[in-house]
Amino acid sequence: MITCHKQGVFVKNGLEILSESPHASQSACAKQTMAYQIMDKHNHSQESDSGHLRLKFDALASHDITYVGVIQTVRAAEKDFEKFPVPYVLTNCHNSLCAVGGTTNEDDHVFGLSAAKKYGGIFVPPHIAVIHQYMREAMAGCGKMILGSDSHTRYGVLGTMGFGEGGGELVKQILGRTYDIPAPEVVAVHLAGTPRPGVGPQDVALALIGAVFAEGTVKNKVLEFIGPGVANLSVEYRMGIDVMTTETACLSSIWVTDDKVEEYYAVHGRQGEYTPMKPGDIAYYDGLITIDLSQIVPMIAMPFHPSNVYTIAEVQKNAPDILRGIENQIDKDAPSLKLQDLCLPGGGLKVDQGIIAGCAGGLYESICEAAEIMDKYGKGDALLDAFSLSVYPASQPMFLAMVENGVAAKLMQAGVIMKTAFCGPCFGAGDVPRHNGLSIRHTTRNFPNREGAKPSLGQSAAVALMDALSIAATAANGGVLTGADALLDSRAKIPTYYFNNDIYQKRIYDGFGNSKNNETLAYAPGIRDWPELLPMADDILLAVASYITDPVTTTDELIPSGETSAFRSNPYALAEHTLSRKDPGYVERAKKIAHWEAGRKAGESLNQIPELKDALAILEAQGQISINPGKTAVGSVVYAKKPGDGSAREQAASCQRVLGGIANIAQEYATKRYRSNLINWGMLPFLLPGDADFGCGDFIFVPGVRAAISSRAKAIPAYVVDVEQQAVRPVTLEIAALTDDEVEILLAGCLINYYREG
Repeated sequence: MITCHKQGVFVKNGLEILSESPHASQSACAKQTMAYQIMDKHNHSQESDSGHLRLKFDALASHDITYVGVIQTVRAAEKDFEKFPVPYVLTNCHNSLCAVGGTTNEDDHVFGLSAAKKYGGIFVPPHIAVIHQYMREAMAGCGKMILGSDSHTRYGVLGTMGFGEGGGELVKQILGRTYDIPAPEVVAVHLAGTPRPGVGPQDVALALIGAVFAEGTVKNKVLEFIGPGVANLSVEYRMGIDVMTTETACLSSIWVTDDKVEEYYAVHGRQGEYTPMKPGDIAYYDGLITIDLSQIVPMIAMPFHPSNVYTIAEVQKNAPDILRGIENQIDKDAPSLKLQDLCLPGGGLKVDQGIIAGCAGGLYESICEAAEIMDKYGKGDALLDAFSLSVYPASQPMFLAMVENGVAAKLMQAGVIMKTAFCGPCFGAGDVPRHNGLSIRHTTRNFPNREGAKPSLGQSAAVALMDALSIAATAANGGVLTGADALLDSRAKIPTYYFNNDIYQKRIYDGFGNSKNNETLAYAPGIRDWPELLPMADDILLAVASYITDPVTTTDELIPSGETSAFRSNPYALAEHTLSRKDPGYVERAKKIAHWEAGRKAGESLNQIPELKDALAILEAQGQISINPGKTAVGSVVYAKKPGDGSAREQAASCQRVLGGIANIAQEYATKRYRSNLINWGMLPFLLPGDADFGCGDFIFVPGVRAAISSRAKAIPAYVVDVEQQAVRPVTLEIAALTDDEVEILLAGCLINYYREG
């Protein structure tokens, strides 16, 4: 079905995997990949062959959880900022439920529109389109690069390399700087065969994620989709696979383009954006993944990660054992979760809810096929019981087409709830299942409690990811888990799609190239400036405020999604929720540590702070260690084995910084984007191989840290102060290679200070 080869490979014409090396050199052939050609075109590095890229993008995109922070950071960094240098799209698909959090969400929308007018941006109002669908329809182009402050920024099917990063990286682009990365490895994904009836794009995507995520096979690499199987997939089918590549932990993706892609651009009135794209005659790839599409069967990602993949047939057969394992896995965080109660006496599994939505599931073809299944196989009372099904088309033009061709009517007549373009079901801002419920969703993620459950209140629920076709098959079967291949022996005929651009022309403000500097930004009580942050001190005394030993810590656990969304424009209010689902005591501990630092800055002696007095005495008793309070900053640190899996949201880092955090310590960082977020907020991304020899409440003294960062030291000596054992233990903290800009950002204390001083 899927095989992974970590060795390099040569591919001829994007189709044939060569068994022997050609006469051409490996380095020359590596430049024949589509990824290399696009990145080279956008590279502004002065060293032509240094292996380090300084990229500038053709367009930027944010949604209403992130764009206020981006604009506020730009304004704080450059007081006289006048206009966006490239098209910057501000969409409103995350905080669209304007009643949540009082007026704050609509206040953000009004602020976004005023910023689009003032600085020449593009503003997409709520319910018109989810961020990635609008970018596909209106902004992608063959050979282009787009940077978005959302992790699922993936437009490779359309010949566009999309990168999802925290807001700080967009700020750099807006202020004329570059996105700096080592030249990434490129891995070929060679597709062959044709999917079976009943197998949708999410099935292929989940199979791929399950095959590569755990071992980090493609982490921070670019996936290049090639092979004869590409031609057997529609453009939207490819999109459904492509957008989920984020969950493999890859950096970006790119696909060969063909006449189907050309037709897609033509349908959307953008013929000029199409160019045929394929690798050169002989291209070298750093790895190879082969997928036989004909062997993929309906898949399901069980809670609590997109890589926790089974075939639906496996779950149908072994539901009690699989669910028991999930309950044991999550027991520490959600002791009341009882998914085994959903098992049916005769075998199988009864689920509570189905959702087809967002950038992955809300696509025209997936919804049309789901409608055919409901119309043809749905029992008359299939949705009369506790199971419910909601469908969110990804854009208003899609919804209109479904109304006009009768697809919407089929769904509604079957009892399906049709809703407008909204990303909420993906991150817990809508359609939260009942306590101990299980929701099946064609969305992007199913992290712990991401759907909106609150373990601190004894409320638990879970999400499994499936394709729209099998969700519809399950709905047609009254909520009993069913793979679509059990019903279908052929693919549904998809009604021709007619894109109506009038909806966009009548509702979207396009001000690019027409900044209105006299426009006043529309502030409101929920929109707050970033706090002042100090430059890095010569020495630092870290107080361990949270100690997390889970194999992976997601951004949803670092800063919850869902109910916190209304506070995204207020750094102080949002910070109150930091780690609330993983470590509820963290905020108070961090505040206490921040209070110590405030006292130090006000001239209070560290020895006068009771909690620090003992730690300092233990340190100084060593004889060779001394602390200069005037040069030593006190701050909190979070330890986690592998933090940062998931969303690009910079708040996962900035909230720690607002609370006085100045570092993370990890065995590794789950994503490049989380590490970048730490750096952009002036937080040291320390690495500590092996298990940590400290815990919550201990201290770590790092002398000479500023000098070490300035000199790009890879290993930094430090000392663990164990107050309980009255002991000091040496420890070596490591930092992976930093770019010149990253060094200066850390020394300045954050990205804002770096630009302000620049």
